[in-house]
Amino acid sequence: MSETKRIMCTGNDAIGHGALAAGCKFFFGYPITPQNEIPAFFANNLPKAGGTFVQTESEISSIQMLVGAVAAGARAITSTSSPGYSLMQEGLSGAHAIELPCVVVNVQRGGPGSGSIATGQTDYNLATKSAGHGGCPNVVLSPSSVQECHDLVQLAYYLADKYRMCTIVLSDAIVGQSAEAIEVKTLDFGELPEKNWAIKPSGDNNNWPVIMDTYMPFTYGGYFPRMKEKWAKIQENEVRVESHLMDDADIMVIAWGSTARTAMEAINWARKDGIKAGLLRPITLWPFPEKEISEAGKKVKSVLMVEDNQGQMVYDVERVLGGKDKLSFIGIEKRNEPGGLGLLYPAPILEEIRRLAS
Repeated sequence: MSETKRIMCTGNDAIGHGALAAGCKFFFGYPITPQNEIPAFFANNLPKAGGTFVQTESEISSIQMLVGAVAAGARAITSTSSPGYSLMQEGLSGAHAIELPCVVVNVQRGGPGSGSIATGQTDYNLATKSAGHGGCPNVVLSPSSVQECHDLVQLAYYLADKYRMCTIVLSDAIVGQSAEAIEVKTLDFGELPEKNWAIKPSGDNNNWPVIMDTYMPFTYGGYFPRMKEKWAKIQENEVRVESHLMDDADIMVIAWGSTARTAMEAINWARKDGIKAGLLRPITLWPFPEKEISEAGKKVKSVLMVEDNQGQMVYDVERVLGGKDKLSFIGIEKRNEPGGLGLLYPAPILEEIRRLAS
């Protein structure tokens, strides 16, 4: 582990610090609110670290340039926000077809369409269900703090390289724009396989993993069984969750990203009222923590799902719990300014916790 430096920065800048600590040498990106600080960070700092910054003409170009750099074995990155992430889906699907370890940061904002520059968590389904067409999931990591932006982007590189898998850091405007003190350091997650599949500068590409003799770089009989085995290993070994006050909880609150911190405030208030509520926060949105939620769900009387959208993870939670009997939901309709730029505050969450307790 490298020398630790303590600084104050935003979540967006922490993404940059974490990527540099992980050895990132290329950034390709196009400006879009609320993640503009990320390309600005790389423009200022990546050349100083011996890397290359490219402002692309579109998000479509960004993802294709990322694919090219990663195919050559480089650690590279792109970042965007929700509408731009939509444009990257074809490139992500292509990256999955040839198993490239691409790392993409999506600092979510409200949708659909161009939506607004207000924060939101409306990209859960898009990020977790399939990378573009083809039905291939991404590994998806969800930071809830500035420190986690720094740490999880390094974990994203590790998991991407370990499994040759596209990995998404799914942040949001609150996390990206918040400032906190963090520790900047290179994290060591373990050994990685050699990138003997990468395109060689010498032109000796005999180890290229696929033979592109047609526009389809694989046969389904070989590709999907191999992918199924890979995805099973990830689901078995890479689930990450965080829990608070769950040992004696009667009410389990499930929330992710910035909303988990809002929910935790409501839980703390509920505890002062004598209500035994606790938090389970998925850090990996895919692989989804099915076992952890299922086991915890058997021990509580009620489950409250909280997310800043119209209810997307709630369907995964319902599937794991085996129905809606214990499950209730608080979502985007509870913002303090319906239809406006309001935020999801702790008060309506606490109100629902009290209702469940009664």
